[in-house]
Amino acid sequence: MPNRLADSTSPYLLQHADNPVDWHPWGDDAFAEARRRDVPVLLSVGYAACHWCHVMAHESFEDPATAELMNAGFVNVKVDREERPDVDAVYMEATQAMTGQGGWPMTCFLTPDGAPFYCGTYFPREHFQRLLAGIGEVWRRDRAAVVGQGRRLVEALTAPRRLGGTAAPGPDDLAAAVRALAAEHDDAEGGFGGAPKFPPSMVLEFLLRHHARTSGADAEPGDGSTGATALRMARRTAEAMARGGIYDQIGGGFARYSVDAHWTVPHFEKMLYDNALLLRGYTHLWRSTGDRMARRVALDTADWLVADLRTAEGGFASALDADSEGEEGRYYVWTPAQLRDVLGEEDGDWAAALFGVTEAGTFEHGSSVLRLLGDPDRPGAPDAVDPERYTCVRTELLAARARRVPPARDDKVVAAWNGLAIAGLAEAGALLDRPDLVHRAREAARLIVDVHLTGDRLLRTSRNGAAGTSAGVLEDYGDVAEGLLTLHAVTGEAEWVAVAGRLLGTVLDRFADGRGGFYDTADDAEALVNRPQDPTDNAAPSGRSAAAGALLSYAALTGSARHRAAAEAALGPAARLAAAAPRFAGWGLAVAEAVAAGPLEIAVVGPSDDPEAAALHRAALSATAPGTVVSRGDGIHDGGIGLLRDRPLLNGRPAGYVCRGFSCRLPVTTPDGLRAEIAAG
Repeated sequence: MPNRLADSTSPYLLQHADNPVDWHPWGDDAFAEARRRDVPVLLSVGYAACHWCHVMAHESFEDPATAELMNAGFVNVKVDREERPDVDAVYMEATQAMTGQGGWPMTCFLTPDGAPFYCGTYFPREHFQRLLAGIGEVWRRDRAAVVGQGRRLVEALTAPRRLGGTAAPGPDDLAAAVRALAAEHDDAEGGFGGAPKFPPSMVLEFLLRHHARTSGADAEPGDGSTGATALRMARRTAEAMARGGIYDQIGGGFARYSVDAHWTVPHFEKMLYDNALLLRGYTHLWRSTGDRMARRVALDTADWLVADLRTAEGGFASALDADSEGEEGRYYVWTPAQLRDVLGEEDGDWAAALFGVTEAGTFEHGSSVLRLLGDPDRPGAPDAVDPERYTCVRTELLAARARRVPPARDDKVVAAWNGLAIAGLAEAGALLDRPDLVHRAREAARLIVDVHLTGDRLLRTSRNGAAGTSAGVLEDYGDVAEGLLTLHAVTGEAEWVAVAGRLLGTVLDRFADGRGGFYDTADDAEALVNRPQDPTDNAAPSGRSAAAGALLSYAALTGSARHRAAAEAALGPAARLAAAAPRFAGWGLAVAEAVAAGPLEIAVVGPSDDPEAAALHRAALSATAPGTVVSRGDGIHDGGIGLLRDRPLLNGRPAGYVCRGFSCRLPVTTPDGLRAEIAAG
């Protein structure tokens, strides 16, 4: 008999709709029922692609005996963390405070008022059954102690905290962050720290921006050493990931993380946010260095996003599962015999050597995760391989793999992560000569505007073209605005700047904390036991960092001092984290690099179909100066964009203007001239 989740729009909740557990969705009705029955709330939080969520579901939530204990003693609430990041953030902070760690599935026991009094993550079935019995006994026999513990924890979580000052990190802070990262960098294997290793997408963006700024016209004495170090770490880590098992060597796209320090065996789920950020990072690495590996990985990742995550409505789904046919990684791994079956003896053995597939295996049951042990991108390299043979082998293996049972897809569209995808696809399409990718970015933007946006407010999710009910949080506003401003830079379409301005107006009016920062939820959002406010960048930019980046770009396009001041103030926590924990401030530090660099403002004017204007526009988009904003117009109408105001054609010819703070150098009419002006800063 389906439970109360059967009508949910969340794929994760629908996975639990036929459990014998009497699940409730998050809401007032569940807490009212807990008060009526005088029992605690059991809150279970996870997401559709979460491997250990599946394990706990199979062991416990599908088990009638465990479900009976849950139903008898608790009101059980299931939450999709991707749909309700505010609920997840509040109770994850409590879980980390209690246990010193976090993760999913997250399991919290709450009073009927929502106060957490016992929290954990995954529990094996027997442990979980004992825990249910123990919590129930304590609730009945020592209620005052339980309620008191919950009250004290809520008081601790809501106590005022110093998140940082109200000034963006300066050049000294940014150099200190590079030195701190260098101390943690794994020079042999790439990445930072030991196992497990997560792709440091936002740190890579910071490192590339730091190198660009400190090697440019504005470099300060002594900057060169940290700039060179930053580029070395970015290149080493990007190549190590691209050669490792964390990267899908035949299909493109990155898995969530590597369970080892060598990038060999991933946790196989593939998330939209990781791949959108890494798409942009590898595109920027190619822009900075011309590295052919970076170009290949960027394009393969973009093609994977379109092939596997694009929805019928033009948006991008949240994730692919780690499991297929009940086994983690089954879809992706190979044995030597399987390679020979597909490719024949000679090419099968060649592919096994190239991809590190051995008889012993690197994964379970003698299978191997594909790695890239040769180099198809650099002819003449010591480990160079025939690029045509490499391409043919990949194509045949991909076709054979398509006949396997694929992992399930979480097909809800999350506004924030689609904003990241819009930015990545738009830039990759423009810089790598793939106009089809720009078109896909535009389609996703149209879906967000048409389905998720009502007035100046965003809804966080949609599915099958229908909007969900969860209000957008700060990261939704910041990341969507970032994507739309990037799409404007690539297309010159003014409407995207106007929509971004509306979203950022909501950020300033509804999310401000009165101390120079922002809350993660709006002032009229559902009241939880704590109003979340996390300034750290983790798997994706924090809402605060995302908002700061979009505010800064919008200020550079429009001349708004209010937006500029808000962006700089919001970066205060990044200054505090720069030397102490820069891995958790990657996007904030990247935005701070843009503050330190200006950012540069480039206006290109000329008819939309003029080849000279197009060449100038391409030169503008190739600028590596941190946070450079680009706007394109016809030289007659400014489209309401301040940077285009009073920027005419030059003697009837298309022209490019390089500016800072709307103070511009003399216009130029050739791409080489524009590149020279950009280099001069």
